[in-house]
Amino acid sequence: MKISARINTFNEEDNIGAALESVAWADEILVVDSFSTDNTAAIARRYTDRVIQHEFASHGAQHNYADTLCSYDWVLVLDADERLTPELAAALQRLREGGEPAADGYRMARRAWYLGRWIRHSGWYPDWQTRLYRRAVTRWDGEPPHEAPKVKGTVATLPGDMLHYTRRNLHEHAAIMNYYTDLASAARRRQGRRVSPWQLVLTPPWIFFRSLVLKQGFRDGWPGLVIAYFAAHYVLLKQAKQLEAERNGGNKANQTGV
Repeated sequence: MKISARINTFNEEDNIGAALESVAWADEILVVDSFSTDNTAAIARRYTDRVIQHEFASHGAQHNYADTLCSYDWVLVLDADERLTPELAAALQRLREGGEPAADGYRMARRAWYLGRWIRHSGWYPDWQTRLYRRAVTRWDGEPPHEAPKVKGTVATLPGDMLHYTRRNLHEHAAIMNYYTDLASAARRRQGRRVSPWQLVLTPPWIFFRSLVLKQGFRDGWPGLVIAYFAAHYVLLKQAKQLEAERNGGNKANQTGV
């Protein structure tokens, strides 16, 4: 079993080195960069000579394109702001050395660092992610911007966490949420899904309650309160943008690769 570890990037000079260091054991490392304007590509070349420039169209399209460039059928995917813990890296290496795997894909728990602490509740943990898969039976698909690998076959679970050094501050969180809701509202319109003003009234409070109470976000302290608020605001903003576009008869989604 040989593994191609790959990362898609755009202006990730602060993150890319540590991410690549955590997969240095892989049989191949591939970085697909969307023409970063910082030092991302230069830093990546310290770890691999396979740094490919490709124009961003969508998250799913970029992942599917990157998979075609991998030399091996087994693909391990990280984002630039993610790292493998030693436990998870060891589990992956044991799997690699153990012959032909029994499953077609493997999921792992993702633990987020947010506002100065590890988030253990709020619906953010364990946040299962299928990130190792046989590419011959896998394709990235789903509602933008949350496309995910869809494996045609069995998916097993690996021990250990993948660490996610997510939004560095509230300003970044708000800016990315604005971009993501552009993509999500446009995708829903293309699918013919409609939204009513009543959804703007009823859905966000439910999302807030679910995150803070049912998902025990209160146990994450004040970051749990912020997470619940942003979860509710995300839904409100997505639905409001969709409703605005429906009323105006236009599509205002930002399709850039930020």
